[in-house]
Amino acid sequence: MSSRPPVTMARPNSSPSLRQSAHGKSVLELTPTAPTVSLPPLGKLATHSTEHVKQALSNLYTLYFPSRVPSTVLNSSNLTIPNRKIQHSIHDTSVPDSGYASAEEDEDEDADCMHPANSDEENDIDAEIDILRADPLERAFAIKWLTGFVTRSDVWLNAGDPEETEQRSDILDEATSLLAAFSGHDGDEEDVALTRTFSFPLTSSIWGHDPGARAPPKHIHVELNDAPLSKDDHTSVGLQSWGSSILLAERFCTQPSFFSLSPSSVTLAVPDDELKPLRILELGAGTGMLSIVAAKILALSPNSEAETVATDYHPDVLDNLSQNVETNFPSPPSSSSRHRRPPVRVMPLDWEHPVLSSPLDEPFDIILAADVIYHPCHAQWIKRCVEQLLSAQGVFWLIIPLRTTGRHEGMDATVEGLFPDVSASSSFSGTQLKGAEEGKMSEEGRELAVLYREEVGRQGNVGRADEGGYKLFKIGWVNIN
Repeated sequence: MSSRPPVTMARPNSSPSLRQSAHGKSVLELTPTAPTVSLPPLGKLATHSTEHVKQALSNLYTLYFPSRVPSTVLNSSNLTIPNRKIQHSIHDTSVPDSGYASAEEDEDEDADCMHPANSDEENDIDAEIDILRADPLERAFAIKWLTGFVTRSDVWLNAGDPEETEQRSDILDEATSLLAAFSGHDGDEEDVALTRTFSFPLTSSIWGHDPGARAPPKHIHVELNDAPLSKDDHTSVGLQSWGSSILLAERFCTQPSFFSLSPSSVTLAVPDDELKPLRILELGAGTGMLSIVAAKILALSPNSEAETVATDYHPDVLDNLSQNVETNFPSPPSSSSRHRRPPVRVMPLDWEHPVLSSPLDEPFDIILAADVIYHPCHAQWIKRCVEQLLSAQGVFWLIIPLRTTGRHEGMDATVEGLFPDVSASSSFSGTQLKGAEEGKMSEEGRELAVLYREEVGRQGNVGRADEGGYKLFKIGWVNIN
């Protein structure tokens, strides 16, 4: 898979200044300006050029997240950068201790002797930037502006020239990422791995009330490692847990029977009247949320023999996925269970060129996928995989976010365009599924179709800022004869 290169952000509306390096060379640097001064009015959003908005975002990166600004900070621009200099604090008269002076005093002693005036000026500029960065009103204004920009970005996207559509979509993605950075990171911190714990309420009534059996837990607990996303590799998005997987995992726990995760689903009858273990596959498993939650629910059933396989493509994602599985299902210290099947197996799977070796060489009863479609080709590749991997009675559960802006806008339409929807026709879906239930449906006379669909709204702070809701699809085989 290929991807467009990320947008190169330039530092906008900043004051250019020449600083003397320790080696006597002049270095051009730009001083960021206050968001209340540099951010364009949202009321006239449609009139602002691509370059203007791009530079406005770059000013925010330079001010609040300087370590994330690309090394190429000055790209071609027709805009004249105004010569501004902060004369005093905007809303704060105190000067915070940046902590740099004492740490670098000895190291920069020689340079200060050579260029004392330059050093004093540089320290003054750094102090002014620290004051501006610490200003709570300026920070709040920046966050409010970003929120408004993302919310009404469709106005700006549609106002540009057709040849700028792709670039404007990229800039919107930058704005969304910047808004997320304000929510989750301090401006001076590097991205680090984050351990997230989840506790989902579990509907326990389906396990009955056997006095001799241990009562099922009231919650399903999951601990996941969210690794930092690679800035250079777009295929590593599975290193973090996305809102759609969290919402679907919660539904598993509140409605296990609806998703065939109740005790009666652990073993299924096959045409020759034998029982076989339930087989579950997750596509694009990422951090493994769905696989781990499903396996934990099924493990509560007596003599559970369910087999769960979590798959992904990126090597770093697979390593993190294996770590999460081990965290939630630690290996027993004794060797008594060495031959026992692991609750979740981790396997690589390339949707475009799938290699269906064991354990992917047998059909699955349930296939799961959450937020896996970022390009129209993804839906086509996933459909071909499901056609090869889903059993005749199987169900494919797919949940995708509804993104109304940015490069991933309208990806839900690619699913609806590939799978015919029979959910609204009870007579059609009922008669078509009869053959599958009896295990008599031929491969030539069947196709995958949407059996059930549901729109799920946002819940609290779950999900990215550009996710307006979610669509849940239940897809299975229907007879086309």
